[in-house]
This record gives sequence, C-alpha cells and structure tokens, in this order.
Amino acid sequence: MMDLFAHEDFGPRNILPHSGTANFFGAILPREGADRALASLMSDIEWRNDEYHFAGKHIVTARKIAWYGDVPSQSSKRRVLPWPPLLLDLKELVERTCGHQFQSCLLNLYHSGEEGLGWHSDGEKTPVASLSLGATRRFVFKNKTDKETLEIRLSHGDLLVMEGETQDDWLHRVPPMKSVKNPRINLTFRQTA
Repeated sequence: MMDLFAHEDFGPRNILPHSGTANFFGAILPREGADRALASLMSDIEWRNDEYHFAGKHIVTARKIAWYGDVPSQSSKRRVLPWPPLLLDLKELVERTCGHQFQSCLLNLYHSGEEGLGWHSDGEKTPVASLSLGATRRFVFKNKTDKETLEIRLSHGDLLVMEGETQDDWLHRVPPMKSVKNPRINLTFRQTA
C-alpha cells in the first residue's frame, strides 16, 4: 500500500529578512496525498462561517472555519472538536517535519480567490504551522516597524512555520485573487486551543 503522506526530508528556509522566523518547507505531501486530504477535509469537517464584531457591527464571513484539538469544548467563543483521524495524521506529519508539537488546529476554507483574510498577527508567542491544500494563494508579510513587505505563494501541500518574534514584528494576510476559482484549505496547527 502506498503511503500517501510519505515525503522526503526538507530543510527549512527562513523567508523573513529580519525580526522573526517564517520557515518555508515547500510541499511536504505528495500530490496524491494532498488531493485526497483536500477532498476529505472539504466533505468531512464541520465547517462554520467565521463571525466577529468590528466597529459595532456583527460580521459573518463567506470564509468558513473549524477548530479541532486535544481539549474539545463547546464554549460560545470557540467550539473545539475532537481530532478526526485524518487531521491527526496531518498533525503528526507536520510535527515530524518541523520538530514542534501542537495541541490544536484552526482550519480556514476559502471557497475561491474572492475570499481572503486581512492584515493581522496571531496572538500566539509559540510556533504556528500553516499547511496549505488546494489552490495556490499569495501569503503576504508586512513589517510593523519599517512597513517592508514580502510575499510567498503557498501551493498544494506546502508548509510554512512562523515562530520567534514573527507575530510581534510582522503582520500577514491572504489577499483576494479573483482569478483563482478553486478552493483552498489552510490548516494552522497551534500549541494552544
């Protein structure tokens, strides 16, 4: 039987020029494994529209999210579900590849390039591993001090791990790409739920 998650050892490459670490590993999944994971996650994950409050308004996004982790909860703020087998397999692959352990995963489903995510920093001081499945999308960093920007295109099966001072010193976003018609799922493995 073919191991759909078999991969070569990749050495990371820090893509940030200063003030943080964003290690890019390239594709850590073979194409067939990435295709199978994408199809399974599209149909088997309990997706919900993301909701937040901004400027006194309740916003519901087209982009959908789901949280899974070691400690399931039904809190109104964040509903964390128990790990399904596929997500556990992907978590273990990411952990072997980058050398960090994770307790939760936030999944983002972008149905097409019409959907994006604005400038933000994740609140964690701990590593965040981002595994991309599906359509290739731009991922852009902007330094909080000197406003320097850089971008990388994250493709099907690519892994990017942000750590160190990255969240303190850099913002990041996924800008819309209207030419992209296919979906993308981004799995962000985290050390907190």
